[in-house]
Amino acid sequence: AQCWGDSWVGGSCSDVDFAGVTDVYSNGYAFMALDKHTFKAQCWGNSYYGGSCSDLDFAGVTDVYSNGFAFVALNKNSGKAQCWGDSWVGGSCSDVDFAGVTDVYSNGYAFMALDKHTFKAQCWGNSYYGGSCSDLDFAGVTDVYSNGFAFVALNKNSGKAQCWGDS
Repeated sequence: AQCWGDSWVGGSCSDVDFAGVTDVYSNGYAFMALDKHTFKAQCWGNSYYGGSCSDLDFAGVTDVYSNGFAFVALNKNSGKAQCWGDSWVGGSCSDVDFAGVTDVYSNGYAFMALDKHTFKAQCWGNSYYGGSCSDLDFAGVTDVYSNGFAFVALNKNSGKAQCWGDS
């Protein structure tokens, strides 16, 4: 593999071993290379924004998500997840219950975890930009969209939508 650009944000990857890597993920400041067979992961770029993950265990990870400043590694089978990067914008998710989560969405500053079977949703990250959604009802939500600063949860069957984040 070759990397180029500003080394401060991942433009240099000479220390990364890409043997066996099945997926590469990124945010605005860092990268993650994952081998989904061995669950070995390597992160590089700005360590504050997710460029350091050597102390995390990625066993069983099924999905990885990112926003502008943080990552989420989810094991849908066990309902467990790990978040890293800037805690102010989603790099900390210790209060989130990932059991039953079917989808994770993100914008530039926040995440949303949704169980489409029970319509339970949890949001974390910067509350001004959508990291808080506890007062919303997600019953019947069929689709979730985002831009850099807000979310839209749409129920195509009823034609109703809810928007939250930066107004």
